[in-house]
Amino acid sequence: MVHDGLVYCSGQIAASLSFAPVAEQTAQVLKNLDAVLLAAGSGRDRVLKTNVFLRDMADFTAMNEAYAAFFGDHKPARATVAVAGLPRDVRVEIDCVAAVRSSSTPSAPPQWGSDVR
Repeated sequence: MVHDGLVYCSGQIAASLSFAPVAEQTAQVLKNLDAVLLAAGSGRDRVLKTNVFLRDMADFTAMNEAYAAFFGDHKPARATVAVAGLPRDVRVEIDCVAAVRSSSTPSAPPQWGSDVR
């Protein structure tokens, strides 16, 4: 959903990787978000805020490493919470809010591919 120059991305999961380690699930979730952001005229460098939902807070370090690799030097505001359960028994779900690029802002090329699962 795009409104007033912002794109609101619904929570993304790695549905086909529900039994994979949380780092792998996180990487796939972020690839999925990347595809949604690009389709909406935004990109990872325009993310303002994320919400990370973890099934087990013991997975925080592994999730955080994949998250940091994805965002690099860009550090959007983030809330991370533990939840009792997630759809399809996945270990992580992430949503975000990002600014849409103006017509004069060049688009950054995707770096994680477009393998949305």
